[in-house]
Amino acid sequence: MDAQDRIPMGEVSRRSGFAASALRYYESQGLIRAERSPGGQRTFRRSVLRRLAFIRAASNIGLSLEEIRAELDSLPAERTPTKSDWHRISRHWRNRLDEQMAALERLRDGLDSCIGCGCLSLKHCGIANPGDVAAGSGEGAAYLPRLLRRDPLPRRRETGPT
Repeated sequence: MDAQDRIPMGEVSRRSGFAASALRYYESQGLIRAERSPGGQRTFRRSVLRRLAFIRAASNIGLSLEEIRAELDSLPAERTPTKSDWHRISRHWRNRLDEQMAALERLRDGLDSCIGCGCLSLKHCGIANPGDVAAGSGEGAAYLPRLLRRDPLPRRRETGPT
């Protein structure tokens, strides 16, 4: 591979809009790959810009890192993905987007009466939560559509003493 086909981390960061720390994280998660230059600098194939654009788009529609990894693993590592490759892996996004839009519409339409928090602070609640039964549904806004309750950031697992 020609050195011209490799770009340094700073340029990847600038062109992709991702911070260098995010690039290192995505590399540690196996979503992108870097190589070291003779001087020890991280460099990337130009095709990483497409992968990063995919990561951003997939994140914006709510795919988890695990889902993004599974989709990227289906792409060829030895060549830049083609339009056909992108079409194949993005076609199930339509259903997910439709579900998210429907959930957002339900949220929008219910905002005047309740946001699903179970607080019982409104005099007239369209959802009614007598006896705070929503507390048994777990954390978060129990009546908010499930797609809108996803935690956008992965949580660190707490570990006990080692």
